[in-house]
Amino acid sequence: MKLNLGPGQGAQVAASCAIVLYAQEGGQTVYGTVHPISRNDSSDSTSDEARSSIGAGRPIDRAALLSCLNELAANTAPRAEFLPETVLAVSQSAVTWWCRPGLRRVFFDCQELGKRTAIVPHPGLVFHAASNGFSVFALQEDSRPSPESTLHEPPYFNTWDLGKICIGTAHVPKRIDIASIAGWESGFFESAFTHPNHGGKRVNHPKGEFAFWQAMLDGQYASAFPKELLIPMNKPLGDLIRGKLGA
Repeated sequence: MKLNLGPGQGAQVAASCAIVLYAQEGGQTVYGTVHPISRNDSSDSTSDEARSSIGAGRPIDRAALLSCLNELAANTAPRAEFLPETVLAVSQSAVTWWCRPGLRRVFFDCQELGKRTAIVPHPGLVFHAASNGFSVFALQEDSRPSPESTLHEPPYFNTWDLGKICIGTAHVPKRIDIASIAGWESGFFESAFTHPNHGGKRVNHPKGEFAFWQAMLDGQYASAFPKELLIPMNKPLGDLIRGKLGA
């Protein structure tokens, strides 16, 4: 079986061996064997899977296993790269970054507000792109947040509790890395907000979220985002980075 690692990840690779682990009933691994994988290029084979077979095994050699694991770890580890000031945390499954407060265009397409677009102020935001979803949070701070910074509900439509973003038809990157941050942000801001999702309140406006965004689109808060309307989640940024936000 062949595997293409994708752009920037090296050439196409092929399976060379298989490791079989044997465990006791309780799940503790007690023995292992390594098996060569051979290719059968017979004329009646129709796929890479059909042309490959696993050979007889032999006991795993401890030194060889450790060498293999070390080599694999070195080849799969994230490559060193420059970290912009806005990047807050990077792991193998997630990237967390900060978006400075400022003016950005928003798009709406819903019955209550119609099809509208305007450039409006936004608070400082924290975005989190991970293998289990995309999320956004608001901040009171105008500067780069710390792990102790309190996360606030995102004051946006198309978001669920705990900051989860309903991606819908938005175009977002397939990769989760620093180079894809701009694409994730564009996917969020350049798609139309269509409706408030079920769950808790997203903004503390006395007349509700539709009235809030009507005022925003009409320019009532043109000078600065009204941060007094943000709703604290009583969760620190550090919980998001450590994967404990829902705990």
